[in-house]
Amino acid sequence: MKVLVLGGGVIGVSAAYYLARAGHEVELVDRQSGPALETSFANAGEVSPGYSAPWAGPGVPLKAIQWMLMQHSPLVVWPLLDPAMWRFAAMMLANCTARAYALNKSRMVPIAEYSRDCLKALRAETGIAYDDRAQGTLQLFRTQKQLDGIGGDVDVLKQYGVPFEVLDRAGFCKVEPALQLTQHKFVGALRLPGDETGDCFKFTQRLAEMASALGVRFRWDTRIQQLQVGGGAVTGVHTDAGLLKADRVVVALGSHSPQLLAPAGIRIPVYPVKGYSITVPIVDAAQAPVSTIMDETHKVAVTRLGDRIRAGGTAELAGYSLNLREPRRATLNHVVTDLFPQGGDVSKASFWCGLRPMTPDGTPIVGPTPVQGLLLATGHGTLGWTMAAGTGRVIADMVSGRTPDIDVRGLAMSRYGRP
Repeated sequence: MKVLVLGGGVIGVSAAYYLARAGHEVELVDRQSGPALETSFANAGEVSPGYSAPWAGPGVPLKAIQWMLMQHSPLVVWPLLDPAMWRFAAMMLANCTARAYALNKSRMVPIAEYSRDCLKALRAETGIAYDDRAQGTLQLFRTQKQLDGIGGDVDVLKQYGVPFEVLDRAGFCKVEPALQLTQHKFVGALRLPGDETGDCFKFTQRLAEMASALGVRFRWDTRIQQLQVGGGAVTGVHTDAGLLKADRVVVALGSHSPQLLAPAGIRIPVYPVKGYSITVPIVDAAQAPVSTIMDETHKVAVTRLGDRIRAGGTAELAGYSLNLREPRRATLNHVVTDLFPQGGDVSKASFWCGLRPMTPDGTPIVGPTPVQGLLLATGHGTLGWTMAAGTGRVIADMVSGRTPDIDVRGLAMSRYGRP
């Protein structure tokens, strides 16, 4: 079967790889000059199934107000005359209930856990390397109130059988020795030993090479213009290189997916939430993180990637703007130096931002649409790297007419009602 994959980030490349491995003729199209040059380029580096939870939840509206009043705020909103922004915000507020949170998390955890298993299998089968480590994630709490509030999260971890440890200062210093210098700033931690880390850019680049060896054709520097739909089915894609025909089309364009889909009568509530990162050269390996640390107060993840420290986080609602705002750099610099003051040289850090494709319920949109032959793989938010391999495998199963290994009914766009 001829399949067009639209989008060259980690989701699109993963889908192309698994589709080719399933025996399909695959062509991937992207406007960039190579893979993973947008949102997948410099994310925080976490592969964190244990943290697969929706942003919308009980108490979040009040917390959001408090966050925006902080000096190093994890949330910034730039009000725009954009109806899509306000629709997204309204739908997100509607999901800030205990019932919605539980339902949404129940949809997110299986695809995240499955994806982690697919990634492990991929490493074992191919030997792919990408500064990967499998030494867990440590969530640090600066106040007793934060630590006392993890009861609900722990219950969910128990429900899904996710291994965890609640650690005191001695405990978190044992797994992250460099925190001995700054341990007095924290009261405790929650550790998820099953989580992993790795460079998403390196992974996507190498997976693209492996996909090419399987026969995938990559059309870089090609702008996607419009879907060709007739008789209720997709038959191809118009690009600046001409019409590309296919039996199936997979849309993996992240935050830009809604713009392509709307003319075909398909509307999905995916909206960009900008995230920032800095990449810092390590100057003292013994004083740098071993794996990933999540600063719960600032919502910033600090990750070891080879000879670099990657700090990523913050959430900025600013439409499709890619402006690099210096206050966000200041927040990331603050967290790195506050946790690991002797680990890296932030004066030599590179600064980056990307648009995370968020859904109001936190769950990605993976699966069929009302247009025959058109499938979606978008809306992964901050968990694209975590869910990439599993998403690619699910898409390949769907196209091949096989039943996926996990229940994917809650991932389709049909959960939002009629298009």
